[in-house]
Amino acid sequence: MTLNGWLQILVFCGIVLALVKPLGAYMTKVFSGERTFLSFVLAPVERGLYALAGTSEREEQHWSAYAFSMLMFNLLGVLLLYAILRLQAVLPLNPAGMAAVPPELSFNTAVSFVTNTNWQNYGGESTMSYLTQMMGLSVQNFISAATGMAIAVALIRAFSRASGKAIGNFWVDMIRSTLYILLPICIVLTLVYVGLGVPQTFGPYVDATTLEGAKQTIALGPVASQLAVKMLGTNGGGFFNANSAHPFENPDAISNLIQMVSIFAIGAALTNVFGRMVGNQRQGWAILGAMGVLFIAGVAVTYWAEAAGNPLMHAFGLQGGNMEGKEVRFGTAMSSLFAVITTAASCGAVNAMHGSFTALGGLIPLINMQLGEVIVGGVGAGFYGIVLFIVVAVFVAGLMVGRTPEYLGKKIEAKEMKMAVLAVLCLPLAMLVFAAVASVLPSAVASIGTAGPHGFSEILYAYTSAAANNGSAFGGLTGNTPWYNITLGIGMLAGRFLVIIPALAIAGSLVTKKKVPASAGTFPTDGPLFVGLLVGTILIVGGLTFFPALALGPVVEHLVMIAGQTF
Repeated sequence: MTLNGWLQILVFCGIVLALVKPLGAYMTKVFSGERTFLSFVLAPVERGLYALAGTSEREEQHWSAYAFSMLMFNLLGVLLLYAILRLQAVLPLNPAGMAAVPPELSFNTAVSFVTNTNWQNYGGESTMSYLTQMMGLSVQNFISAATGMAIAVALIRAFSRASGKAIGNFWVDMIRSTLYILLPICIVLTLVYVGLGVPQTFGPYVDATTLEGAKQTIALGPVASQLAVKMLGTNGGGFFNANSAHPFENPDAISNLIQMVSIFAIGAALTNVFGRMVGNQRQGWAILGAMGVLFIAGVAVTYWAEAAGNPLMHAFGLQGGNMEGKEVRFGTAMSSLFAVITTAASCGAVNAMHGSFTALGGLIPLINMQLGEVIVGGVGAGFYGIVLFIVVAVFVAGLMVGRTPEYLGKKIEAKEMKMAVLAVLCLPLAMLVFAAVASVLPSAVASIGTAGPHGFSEILYAYTSAAANNGSAFGGLTGNTPWYNITLGIGMLAGRFLVIIPALAIAGSLVTKKKVPASAGTFPTDGPLFVGLLVGTILIVGGLTFFPALALGPVVEHLVMIAGQTF
């Protein structure tokens, strides 16, 4: 580890913290229906979209109607994207003549982008046409991110309202998320990326002759526009197979920093939105503080492990950190930071190959996803994910002191606890059951690229990434098979919607409850004690659930590496 590496990490953290309040204030205005500096341009468009949807900003929905609207809209998205993928060969904007995507891969990809996972069992530049990348994948990048933000805001309203029955209007929340937040920022980011050298063109691929006289086809396309939303919306699906390790998708250190900040910006700002809407910004800072503790710990372990490198290399007199699978443009520090950011935020974009990390360096990205990606998390998804852990934490705290658990004046009772536990348990169910079956199924085992514990980690990482709606992968697994395309798709659906439905049910229950005034015995939830309780709850639940599986993969791999064994 170097001082320069840590300074770069601190610069990133400082920029994210500086954005929290202004972006949080703007987003609060958007979701509260207040006028913003963009209203004079976007308000007529907003009203027109409400008319098309057959609703208005004055109409609100019960949680069940909110959930039904969300599910039907996302189902339509899956069907539409599946159709685009299957009909790609006969659709326009296909200068490279891409063929139709096979059925199982189309299913996996459609589910992947609708669930904000962006798992890619394909190479973008060799599989997808320009139309598919834009009308199919990029559109879903916006919509899936907006869906997550809508669910988060609905849950925030449940805590902020004294009593009632409605939690908002899904169509209004989704349209405002897209129109006022995602789209304007992405337009700016697209122009910035173009200025930094990222391609944005409808022109055909370019044939070039190398210095050795060989012929090479250089893939181009509308890259910058997809790059902007893939980062800001924590989607992660790259235009190119190498993702953000590709020089056309991540040209230099400045673009790398912008991408990392984009991944965290909205998720971090949502904690401030929460504080503002409940009338106490300290509550939002406490949640962000818990996220920050887990994030810094993860960065420290990953950076240390990668900077230390492999002791077997030291035995041959080769010093320095682990640079395998990393871009020399970014080095160990920025590759480690990017890996922790992208798995803490359910983004899945990569600027280094996680499968080439040391055992402990690869352990942290795994843990980040297995904890539900609540460390900032995906846009919206990270916030409602950590609220589920808050429900568990305050319930446990209430039992410990013999008081009825409450949070922000809302009593946490059996119904909320059952829904929270259901949502928390669905992730390990999807991750571990599929990983266990794949580990003994010959056709699934045949897809791994490395023997021993690292091969098991490849399988575990794949199902963890799918259920956590992350999308990154250990590079050695060949996932484009019927088994993995179908089971990973099922895992993505479970990890997305079996968390959202219980979260909305909690919102529907809490919004009907009156607020209980704070008293001398009320447990404070805006200070260090609560931060410690929340961090402890997250780690204990994750540790008890996943340690046995992690012990068979990264932990064993680290121990045998120390003993001098390789695979």
